[in-house]
Amino acid sequence: MNSFGSRFRVSLFGTSHGPVVGVVIDGVPAGMPLDVSDFAVDLGRRRGGARGTTARVEEDDMRFASGVHGGYTTGGPLCIEVVNAAQRGGDYRDFATWPRPGHADYPAGVKWGGYADLRGGGMFSGRMTVGLVCAGVVAKRLLDCVWDGVRIAAGVVEVGGQRDYFELLDEVLRSGDSLGGVVACRIEGLGVGVGAPFFGSLESRLASMLFSIPGVKGVEFGAGFRGAAMLGSDFNDRLLDASGAMSSNNSGGINGGLSNGMPVDLRVAFRPTASIARSQSSFDFSLGRPDTVRVGGRHDACFALRTPVVVEAACALVLADFAPSLDCIRSV
Repeated sequence: MNSFGSRFRVSLFGTSHGPVVGVVIDGVPAGMPLDVSDFAVDLGRRRGGARGTTARVEEDDMRFASGVHGGYTTGGPLCIEVVNAAQRGGDYRDFATWPRPGHADYPAGVKWGGYADLRGGGMFSGRMTVGLVCAGVVAKRLLDCVWDGVRIAAGVVEVGGQRDYFELLDEVLRSGDSLGGVVACRIEGLGVGVGAPFFGSLESRLASMLFSIPGVKGVEFGAGFRGAAMLGSDFNDRLLDASGAMSSNNSGGINGGLSNGMPVDLRVAFRPTASIARSQSSFDFSLGRPDTVRVGGRHDACFALRTPVVVEAACALVLADFAPSLDCIRSV
């Protein structure tokens, strides 16, 4: 499925090397001010071209196909289209019968009988996160309207297992290989009681959305996996006073699936980029044997460097789905 959410529902469309990618958002209240310029900062944070990122630099020209009129949301489905201007589908012509290692080429080819458009990863590409980022901008705007003081901030804290990673990144760039990374995110100002038990828990909803980001291989909250080695007496976050302040935040701001008033702290692990500038072996179905090929194209040495804004968007989408439902922000 390409859709997420119920009250605030997002549906992605397009492919990496198709004419456009985009998102349709249901549940956006009427009367919310919204302009194309509101998306520039977050789209710029996601864009490639910086050290260690892809040479494919899209201008991300976007338009509202529906849902905005006269600078305000209409209450109808909000459709955002972003042009794929820098696509080079020919870079992937040689891989129709040679599934690229680490990509979805093989399982997607089997599942859809060879009909899937897998140029540049197709619907599995990181390019699809443009739609998530656009939806995240809308979600953040909605959160500003319905929940005062909610703040979401993410940043890269590790690349290749190192916090001081620039020398390692340069070395890997020269070798034609790639690196993974870890992004930490904090949600503040959420208050107490956001979430639900079991399947509607704040943790399960956030994790589900975060694992939808291409390349995510791990999500942890608070102490995360370190907590498995701790004693309960050390792990428990003790309430200090009537304000809700706690002695620690090992639970990452969530107890029983509900926000507890502490910051929601989470970390997201991204795998190394699958496409690397080194020869790799895979089974060639046209030859009937393994063959060694060097994957071309324009790829990130560490795509995790571009993902903090995507992680923020994913969290904002989940919170917007939990937010109080509104039909109209303001009247004319």
